[in-house]
Amino acid sequence: MKKIIISLTLTGLVLVAALSVLLPDEKGSTSLDILKAKYQGKKGRVADHSRYDILKQNFSDPRQVTKACLTCHTHAAGEIMQSNHWNWERPEYIKGRGIVYFGKKNAINNFCIGVEGNEQSCAKCHIGYGMSSAKNFAFNDSLNIDCLICHDNTETYSKGTEKAGMPGAGLDLANIARHVGKPKRSNCGVCHFFGGGGNNVKHGDLEKSMFEPARDVDVHMASDGANLQCVDCHTTKQHTISGKMYSLSSMNHNRAYCEDCHTARPHDDDVLNKHTLKVACQSCHINTYAKVNATKTNWDWATAGDLRNGEPYEVDDKDGNHTYLSIKGSFTWGKNLKPDYIWFNGTAEHYLLGDKFSDTTKPLVLNTLNGSYNDRDSKIIPVKIHTARQPYDPVNQLLIQPKLFAPEKGQGAFWKDFNWQSAASTGMKEINLPYSGKLTFIKTEMYWPVNHMIATKEKTVACTECHNSSNSRLAQLTDFYMPGRDHSSFLEFAGTGIIMLSLAGVLAHGGVRIYHRRKMKQENSNGK
Repeated sequence: MKKIIISLTLTGLVLVAALSVLLPDEKGSTSLDILKAKYQGKKGRVADHSRYDILKQNFSDPRQVTKACLTCHTHAAGEIMQSNHWNWERPEYIKGRGIVYFGKKNAINNFCIGVEGNEQSCAKCHIGYGMSSAKNFAFNDSLNIDCLICHDNTETYSKGTEKAGMPGAGLDLANIARHVGKPKRSNCGVCHFFGGGGNNVKHGDLEKSMFEPARDVDVHMASDGANLQCVDCHTTKQHTISGKMYSLSSMNHNRAYCEDCHTARPHDDDVLNKHTLKVACQSCHINTYAKVNATKTNWDWATAGDLRNGEPYEVDDKDGNHTYLSIKGSFTWGKNLKPDYIWFNGTAEHYLLGDKFSDTTKPLVLNTLNGSYNDRDSKIIPVKIHTARQPYDPVNQLLIQPKLFAPEKGQGAFWKDFNWQSAASTGMKEINLPYSGKLTFIKTEMYWPVNHMIATKEKTVACTECHNSSNSRLAQLTDFYMPGRDHSSFLEFAGTGIIMLSLAGVLAHGGVRIYHRRKMKQENSNGK
């Protein structure tokens, strides 16, 4: 009987799915054209900066470019100095802690662990110049703002490696300054696609293929599709950009939603529209991520430090992904991955530097994304779960932020000296936290929401990929009942009863009609 109930349920779902495909889809046939027209019209004209006299000069220092920009954009510096892209922190409310200033400046992750003390290298992705140390950086000096990293439209500007945010050598700053405009995918991607030390290391859905993605990679950003730029969805007001990474955010505000364009009822099928109450758009419309290039799924720092003939080395897979680096350890990669799924209400909690963690029998989750079925604000979202082993002080029960980068050997940096003890001691001293001298490695996890690489309509997640009892995509979400996936004695008994009653009703109705028909025939026959 259980099999009958499941079969009937699945049959109903398949019929609903079939009808949604077979029925005319007036919105679907024109939605891409409407979206494309809307945003192409929105872009408008950008001022021709090559006509401005102040930019018709040679620039020997990038700060001279910033000074020239600010002669016209008089309010820009004040706006930028209020942004998280500049400060690498913002005030966040975290449950149980109150208001804290939190961000890249002082967060710990399970990739390169932390930036404090390592800014000379990490500041390649800061929108400023000369951040060799966040503690000593002049955040109030407007000439330290790097306008070009976001507004260069020549696609020739780049930051130098390990230069504290200064640009690379040999750049034509004058030509770049005369060809600036609204940020393009190339401006955003040069940092967000390569975070964590390489292409697609962190996010899984943000990588270099998204500079010019094909339609089967991302239907919105596709060069041959809507060709949306990042800022079309991540709208900006006074240099504050909507949408936030939940590795660094805890509050549910200033987010970018699919519904901002598509509304909360985007489908012709009312059954599908009802799903949006509890299922995020991305859960159905992102079937896989890391579609073109692999993403890192595990990072094991415990294996770092191995040398060959006294020198660091690397091992790569057939696609060129590092599977071992002496400076960083061992890595696992994945491609064309199905997401994991969790409940998420938009708020998060975080491990902060100095937090004690004692139960090392389970992984330490560095960014807990809150939510449950019973939380009215929660929806099912797709995530990439990145796991790692990273250094830990078992005596003080603290995660260790090691000193990783230094320009020369002998300064305690692991990437130069390959000594965990000196890297741990130096790193913890720089952030004013104790170190016992004992070092081990513990498992950690981070949750990265998957929001990009939207599939074409034909490759949307099918109903039966979730509504089945053997390999449901949502098998790990056990706090609610899902038809076709779950077993319920009560529901199956009730369903069986309804089926039997319906069958009995049909038989009774048919029997009554047959009886009356025969009776009428007999009466007609007698009348003759």
